Amino acid sequence: MTDPISDLLTRIRNAHLRGKDEVIAPYSKMKHELLKVLAKEGYIGEVKKQKNKFDELKISLKYFQGNPVIKELRRVSKPGLRKYGSYKELKPFKGGLGLRILSTSKGLISDKEAIKDKIGGEVVCEVF
Repeated sequence: MTDPISDLLTRIRNAHLRGKDEVIAPYSKMKHELLKVLAKEGYIGEVKKQKNKFDELKISLKYFQGNPVIKELRRVSKPGLRKYGSYKELKPFKGGLGLRILSTSKGLISDKEAIKDKIGGEVVCEVF
């Protein structure tokens, strides 16, 4: 697999389309941190690390009035083309209703935290 983050985002999108309550994905520290940011911002439910034959992440999805909370989930920085941004260049995504997740020297954080802390980094994904 060349891009495990894209795979994770696709698993979440597909599960929402099928109306699933939970998703299982292979574990990595980067994915776990990304999902923690999404859970902290209220886009998904809780995230648990499970030990089976391999470590897995069990992700509970959120719905509001029968519709998925996540309307749009998109990978921005890809292995073939990385996208970076300073805190000065970060504009509110979807008028402040959406969220960008950045990989910074302080770990994975939301764009709002990056602007507040005045740090930039690689834009991993956008969520609306």
